[in-house]
Amino acid sequence: MKKGKTTGMGADRSGERLGLKGGLSELWKNRLLYLMTVPSIIWVAVFCYYPMYGILIAFKKFSYKEGIWGSPWAGLENFRFLFNYNGVGRIFFNTIFLNVLFLISTTLLSIVLALVFVEIKNKVYNKIVQTIAIFPHFVSWTVVAMFMSGIIGSSGIITRWVMEAGGEDPLFYNTPGWWPLILVLLRIWQGAGYGTIVYVAAITGFDQEMYEAAKVDGATRLQQITRITLPLLKTTAIMLTIMGIGKIFNGDFGMIYALVGDNAGLYPTTDVIDTFVYRALRQLNNLGMSTATSLFQSVVGLILVFTTNAVTKKIEPDAAIF
Repeated sequence: MKKGKTTGMGADRSGERLGLKGGLSELWKNRLLYLMTVPSIIWVAVFCYYPMYGILIAFKKFSYKEGIWGSPWAGLENFRFLFNYNGVGRIFFNTIFLNVLFLISTTLLSIVLALVFVEIKNKVYNKIVQTIAIFPHFVSWTVVAMFMSGIIGSSGIITRWVMEAGGEDPLFYNTPGWWPLILVLLRIWQGAGYGTIVYVAAITGFDQEMYEAAKVDGATRLQQITRITLPLLKTTAIMLTIMGIGKIFNGDFGMIYALVGDNAGLYPTTDVIDTFVYRALRQLNNLGMSTATSLFQSVVGLILVFTTNAVTKKIEPDAAIF
């Protein structure tokens, strides 16, 4: 009986701690620690949540003079403008196609580079190699575009080399067929090294006793990678892939516009949703349509994340995000 009473009282106290009174007591007890989170909370509220009321522009015939609240409602007219555009199918395809290529290529190369970095035992050499691999992530696409014009431009290194070898001018900036390959290679160069950070952290956190046991059993280093490292790394790769799928409907505006700009001859393979919206906003000054497009991208991304996560939960429950 006493034990039962004690248990009941403990449960009651636990419930009390979880209530409003207990929550306030916890806040006051650790007030200095919670106070440190205030700047971050304010930043998120001001820059992430407060601007969300601008979504209303997607459903209004926006006027800068009238403002968001004073502008008349337009219903779904802005969405109709987007979907009635003649080249919208090509734009959607380019966005998804390029993002799928980016996601697959950078994920595979990041895993390969992470395995290589882990195998480099010399700490100094390892740090140098990792720094070189990660550095491209911090290079501006505007700078990359300038270098690319000197490499594949009309008088670029590769163009001259092809012509001196007896070939025809590749006309990189006039031939849209080249650009999916060029963009994928540049994305690998820019993102694969930076993407290794998470994978290297995951690999170094694996239980080293498994590798020691494998060595005792006579497993080679390659067998340890294929039988231990890669299976354990699968969960991390799937989680990052799910997060990447959420952005599959968002084109990399900074990259593509810096490299392609307003070169209409390359639009068949490079024009994505974000560059189209920017061009429409600049030429038509239609802020409602651009907002509707952004909202559409966000909703599609959210649906894709939930769908992919649900499928993952059934196939590989440990790899699901939620």
